[in-house]
Amino acid sequence: MPERALVIVPTYNERENIRRLIDTVLVQDARLEVLVVDDGSPDGTGQLVDEIVGLNGRVHVLHRERKMGLGTAYIAGFRWALERQYDYILEMDADFSHDPIHLPQFLRAVEGADLVLGSRYQQGRVTVVNWPIARLILSYCANIYARGVTGLPVWDATGGFKCFRRSVLEAIDLSRVRSNGYAFQIEMSFRAWKRNFRIAEIPIVFVDRTEGTSKMSKSIVREAVWMVWRLRWWSLRGTI
Repeated sequence: MPERALVIVPTYNERENIRRLIDTVLVQDARLEVLVVDDGSPDGTGQLVDEIVGLNGRVHVLHRERKMGLGTAYIAGFRWALERQYDYILEMDADFSHDPIHLPQFLRAVEGADLVLGSRYQQGRVTVVNWPIARLILSYCANIYARGVTGLPVWDATGGFKCFRRSVLEAIDLSRVRSNGYAFQIEMSFRAWKRNFRIAEIPIVFVDRTEGTSKMSKSIVREAVWMVWRLRWWSLRGTI
């Protein structure tokens, strides 16, 4: 049976981007399909994806009634993918900050790894475009902080462009994942690492969105600050 790969794209008010994103993803590799997890976008993103689903069997959608957060959207997508036996499950933002042109690189890299991270800071090289310097410094320092507290041996722990083998998600008890903002990315990689899965990083170019509105907030930052300590504590107790 041919390998199948699913790109999960959480959305909230991404109508301006979603059709072009889906089209660009699907041309990268014939194995790729797309699952949009829409949190009741008032701009009609979900309804637009419904139209696309009706025309293309490689596109799927999960509708949620309200905005419930990045982490829970991905968990819902992971469960959907596992039920349907996809071989590879990828995470990707809807706003083109993650360039679909990198998708074939992920599929090549995962042949020799269990989890592949798209890195903006690999070996100290910064590949971020159009971010204000304050946000860039915050993000870079957050990764140093996450590595220091958790010991997670990756350059970019907070990035959201990733590819999992199905076996990784099957081994993680998704009901125990507690993060919901960008800390979710740290937690998932940490849980995979603690189960001795092979983690690889590939360089990507991250370009800040040109359409729509950023979802970053102070509460997301606060969650990440405290979650790394929780991960360390759970690991010491053997409950991760």
